[in-house]
Amino acid sequence: MPTAIIATPFGALALSATEHELVGIDFSLDAPAVEIPAHPVLALAASQLARYFDDPGFAFSLPLRLSGTDYRRRVWDALVAIPAGNVETYGRLADRLGSGPRAVAGACRANAFPIVIPCHRVVSAQGLGGYGGRRSGPLLDLKRWLLRHEGYAA
Repeated sequence: MPTAIIATPFGALALSATEHELVGIDFSLDAPAVEIPAHPVLALAASQLARYFDDPGFAFSLPLRLSGTDYRRRVWDALVAIPAGNVETYGRLADRLGSGPRAVAGACRANAFPIVIPCHRVVSAQGLGGYGGRRSGPLLDLKRWLLRHEGYAA
């Protein structure tokens, strides 16, 4: 499976793709970035991520290989609908979807496309909440960075 590690303002991201779809984005914060291969999906993803880092309101249009239940897909669709600079609480999002906050958090943790499907825009009613299943450490710092980048005072 073609992969690439790209540089970002906060560290590196590892991208993986099939011939026609992006399969995942993983945080590889300490990995050294390498040149993007000529693979068209990886080049498109790297280009669109760079545009997001220049303009946090940029709307992604990547071919994603979504793998999840119907419920998770509904959550991911709801995440994409949250505008940059805004947040939604797990509870409010769960109410809109007719489920519970923990189910929303589980769908966020299962998101293979962080940033593109902006699970960082979902917060706890008492504060920032977690990110990537973590409630402290580098991933939570990254969530703060992403929200600040988008104009939200995290």
